[in-house]
Amino acid sequence: MLNVFTLANGRLFQEEIDRPEDLPPVNPVWVDLEDPTPEEKGWIAARFNLFIPQDIIDDDLEESARFYEEEGAIHIRSDFLIDDDETPRNVRVAFILHNNVLFSIHREDLPVFRLLRMRARRIPALIEDSKDVLLKLYDADAEYSADALEGIYDELEKVSKRVLQDEVNDQAAAEALAAIARQEDLNGRIRRNVMDTRRAVSFMMRARMLNAEQFEESRQILRDIDSLDSHTAFLFDKINFLMDATVGFININQNKIIKIFSVASVAFLPPTLIASIYGMNFQAMPELNWAWGYPFAVLVMIASAITPFWYFRRKGWLN
Repeated sequence: MLNVFTLANGRLFQEEIDRPEDLPPVNPVWVDLEDPTPEEKGWIAARFNLFIPQDIIDDDLEESARFYEEEGAIHIRSDFLIDDDETPRNVRVAFILHNNVLFSIHREDLPVFRLLRMRARRIPALIEDSKDVLLKLYDADAEYSADALEGIYDELEKVSKRVLQDEVNDQAAAEALAAIARQEDLNGRIRRNVMDTRRAVSFMMRARMLNAEQFEESRQILRDIDSLDSHTAFLFDKINFLMDATVGFININQNKIIKIFSVASVAFLPPTLIASIYGMNFQAMPELNWAWGYPFAVLVMIASAITPFWYFRRKGWLN
């Protein structure tokens, strides 16, 4: 899908392109390519005299491959977060700044892009040029990451109440561990996302491509990212604490089971000893011909089993 955005009266207008003939004659401020086909890439390359590499959204973490200038165009590759009910993930987006037009290439629609489109339609003069589009995307990305962090905190609060205030059985502990693991994964993706955004904004500042107002906006984005970075560290500590507490409750439940088996084995040692003694086949045993020998042995075994249980219960070892 090709979306072309133009500025008119300070507002951003969107137009979906299905054919190369539909490309507007005037230069747009932003061209968004969502999961483009090779044919659609060819339309854009021919219309704007632009070279689009085949591996433009490959997963390459080397900074030299993610931020560079080539043939008068600035190339930036950034990760953007998607926090949905299915699988939180980071999606690679490739940006090309060429002749005051921003080109973005990605495989799926992003919440940050939808948020910027909505704001640009409602707020006049929000965007003045293509660099503003890129900065506003990074600003919205930081805000989206902050909202996701708030969601993590809310979910951890629910887990905390379930683990620390209620009696935790094995099933509840397993559910808590699954919820904690999901939030840990999301928190890690947010940390990676803000780290990548910091690198991209820093590159734009070093490249001297921003005016004074945009430069100050970039500094504010970096300050916001620093606060998010410290908050992710706090959440990692909270996640580790809840993980340790949940595992501790699982160990306590297992120890209770082991304690029951230990008490039972100790309690049944005296009856076993008595049964072993009277099970010996010696001819000169005094009780061998006694008529009440069998009931006497059974009563002694019962008494020897009850006595340890009574003693353990009195000591509180069975609680």
